[in-house]
Formats: sequence, C-alpha cells, structure tokens
Amino acid sequence: MFLSVLDLYKIGIGPSSSHTMGPMVAAQRFLAELAGDNWPRPTGTQIVRLRAHLYGSLAFTGIGHATDRAVALGLDGATPETIDPDSMGDRFDTIKKTKRVNPPDHPGYDFSLSEDLMFNRGEPLPHHPNGMAFEALDADDRIMLRRIYYSVGGGFVRSEDEINQPEPDMAEDVPFPFENATQMVEMARRSGKSIARMKRENEVQSGGLANFDAGLDAIWDAMEACIDRGLQGEGILPGGLKVKRRAGTLAGKLGAERGVNTPNPVEANEWLATYAMAVNEENAAGGRVVTAPTNGAAGVVPAVMKYAKMFLGKVSPDDARQYLLTSAAIGGIIKHNASISGAEVGCQGEVGSASAMAAAGLAALMGGTPEQIENAAEIALEHHLGMTCDPVAGLVQVPCIERNGVAAVKAVVAASLAVRGDGEHVVPLDACIETMRQTGADMSTKYKETSLGGLAVNVPDC
Repeated sequence: MFLSVLDLYKIGIGPSSSHTMGPMVAAQRFLAELAGDNWPRPTGTQIVRLRAHLYGSLAFTGIGHATDRAVALGLDGATPETIDPDSMGDRFDTIKKTKRVNPPDHPGYDFSLSEDLMFNRGEPLPHHPNGMAFEALDADDRIMLRRIYYSVGGGFVRSEDEINQPEPDMAEDVPFPFENATQMVEMARRSGKSIARMKRENEVQSGGLANFDAGLDAIWDAMEACIDRGLQGEGILPGGLKVKRRAGTLAGKLGAERGVNTPNPVEANEWLATYAMAVNEENAAGGRVVTAPTNGAAGVVPAVMKYAKMFLGKVSPDDARQYLLTSAAIGGIIKHNASISGAEVGCQGEVGSASAMAAAGLAALMGGTPEQIENAAEIALEHHLGMTCDPVAGLVQVPCIERNGVAAVKAVVAASLAVRGDGEHVVPLDACIETMRQTGADMSTKYKETSLGGLAVNVPDC
C-alpha cells in the first residue's frame, strides 16, 4: 500500500473535498473521456448537451456543499487546484444565465442547472454513497456517452470500473511497503529509521528529492496561508444559517491578553481551536484549502502544526516536512484499511482521522518513538469512534467548524499522553481503525452526511 503525501494533502477549494472537489474532478474526467477516442462515437455525431445526476449523499446535501456549482464549473473546464476562489461566483452566474458551458478544447455545450442537473434522492448508486453520472447527448436528446463516478472522500474519485478494483501491490516499488500500523512500526524497528524517514524514502523512490520537498513546502505554505486568511475573515458565512466568522475576533482577544500580567492557563488550547476554526471558516466560505485528509476536517492538521511552531519552537521547513510525512503515513493507513469519507463512515472517518494524523505528527516533533507515534494516533482516533456526520442544512459549518477546534485539542493531548508513556498500550491502532470501519458500516445512513438525522433535524430553523 502506498499513498503519496502529495495526493493525501491536495490543494483545492471549499467547502467539501467529497462534495465539491470530487464532483469537479469527476466532471473534468468526463470531459477528457468525451474528447477522447475510447468510446464508440457514431460517425457524424455531434454532442450538443451535457447532463449530470447526483445520488446518495451528493443529492441530499449537494446544495449546501455547493455540489451544483462544482459540477457546473467542472464541466466548464475548472479544476480545484487552479480555479480562483474569488472568480467562482461570477463564473457560476454566467453558466446559470447562459445555460452553457464552454470548456477549453471543446465546442461548448448546453447545460441548464434547472434541467440538466438532477438530484436523485431515491436509491443511491451501488458501491459508495457519493455517486454521480454524467451524460453527453446529441441534437435528438439521445445519450451518446454515460459514465459513472464515485467521490470516495478527500477529493479522490473512482470510476465505475475502478471502484472495486484492489489497489496495486506496491511491495516491489517502494522500500517500506507497510499496509498497516503493525507493519509500519516493525519496519521502523528493524531499519532503525523514523516513520517520516521511511515515508520519505517511499516517496522519493518515484520522484526527484528537490521536487518532492518543494511539494511538501507548498502544502504547508497553503495550510498556513489558509489560517492567515481565516483569521482575517469577517462577517457571515454563506448558506443561510447566518453563522458568524469568529476566528479573527478570537485571535484578537487572545493577542490582547498576551500583554497582561495574569497568565491564561488554557491559552494554548484556545489558540489551537482558533487556528482550526480559521481554516474551517475559510473552507465554509469556499476559499482555498488543503484536504487534511478532507475539507470538512481540514483545520486539525494545520492547527496542530501552527501550535508546534508557536509553543514548541518547531519553525524550520524540516519540522513541517517531518510533521506532514508522519501524519500522512497514518492517513494513508486509515484510508487503505477503513475510510476517510463522512458519507461512508461518519465524521469519525474525517475529523477522527485528522486528529489521529495530527497527533502522530506532533508526537514525532516531540521526539516520540515509532511506538509512541502509533500510540498517539490510536488515542486520538479511539476517542472519536462513533462520531456521526450530521451537518445542519447540509452546510460544512455546524458542527464542523467547532468540531475541528476540539479535535485539534484532542490531538495535542493524545500526543502528550503517548510521548510521556513507553509506547505500550492495550488497543493497537490497527484494531482501532478496524473498529472505526465496522462502526461506520453499522451506522445508520441518516447519520452519514445526509442531513437526515442528528443535529441536522433537531436544530430549530434559523
């Protein structure tokens, strides 16, 4: 099993990796296939119209997650990593007004949001709750090409052919092909290398060192920039819940308190929560964000690294690289053996995974052994087991924003407990990950990013 840190941490846009970035990527993939020669295009056929169907969680919470905008912009040629967040609103308005998409290197197609984007709230597609289908039609409204894709969490997209295919065996391609935490710790023990070093050697095997370090640095720069933008944000978040942006106000109050004589015993925790909320407020506003491992959980990993800089003096580029490599090793194991998708296993797979990743990364920066790092991840994940995903009004705001702040605090506590111990503990990380997978499988669909249960139905109308 090998998942690159550069794939796990993807620079994109808010508010959701699975419901915004994934559909935009799927639309791009459909355009690429439409332009290619790998489908039986009848002679003389001219595609004049595109259509999209959303199923499962995408249908139930798509409007709140801006899935409609993501699909339209994706069919217009936009990609999550390159689109300017400030231009999305005007570009989407143009598509709505003209009922046309004009992707580069294509002739342009009819696409009406009211007629060609369908929210199918009946039976979901098989294989995954986040299913979607794209269709290309000729002048007689005949479907010439239809493709199904699944947004499986963290911005990852699988086609209908790919969804059930096993991941390729990387045993011969990387020096440390660990598939679970037990193997990871054992390989570290035998080799005498840190988890970050093993992860780095796996990464470098397939690319140049200079380019890889530049990629890691770009990830952290994007995370830190997201914190900074979030701290500057003001006003009300979009979507109708009238949620106020609070991170900037909180940071201002904390900054003012630093100049007084009375110490604040919970200052570090308050900064942690503020940093995490800054990221998730920026995400909720549709800004530039890094999947960590998803957009809904994007605040935890950056907040804990920012904490390490502010309170532990971990300010060098190598510190950030070690943190990202270690946390990504844990994230890859969780994704491989369970899920990072809220629509599949609930928020335990998103915020729970993020907290485990951040705890592992921080434990590494604190000088933890591989055993202690594994323990830190287990502690953080264990105390998120069973967490539901029940976004109010289908928006990534309540309870998501504050939940990231609390999960960041949990990550720091987990790292502290683990590093002060000897690495021995009752519940292995692998058992915790398997428990999370089983819990998600048993969890009612209404608690898995559908807004059909939990807070989503018990919060009074605003």
